Amino acid sequence: MAQDKTDSAPHPVDIHVGKRLRLRRTIQGLSQEVVGNAIGVTFQQIQKYERGANRMGSSRLFEFSKILKVPVSYFFDGFEAQVGEENDYMMAESSSPEFEHEQMSSRETMEMMRAYYKISSPRVRKSVFDLVKNLAEREEDQ
Repeated sequence: MAQDKTDSAPHPVDIHVGKRLRLRRTIQGLSQEVVGNAIGVTFQQIQKYERGANRMGSSRLFEFSKILKVPVSYFFDGFEAQVGEENDYMMAESSSPEFEHEQMSSRETMEMMRAYYKISSPRVRKSVFDLVKNLAEREEDQ
């Protein structure tokens, strides 16, 4: 069923897009103020976008994609449209559990990702990735 237009709660898509904005901004180590200044809005507006309280138009999403160096589709990753009864469109998170998003938002994860992306050599980055992946697989085997 489609969301009632009079409902004051943020739309699930806006919440998801906002979470993705916050995640990418944080990974890159950018403050809300820096991102806001880059596109000509206040940090309070960025806060509202990140909470899903305000919707972003397509031109705003395009600006964010350029600043954060991701394709526009990045903001929708993890969601898939499902046709419900009476051809209403619902958005449902794909198979990613909620705890994955919580893990991605932890300070430790953010610091690790920031450090990882500071490595300029693709070869070295790949080696670090392989090392972490192998360590995780060994943990699972124990």
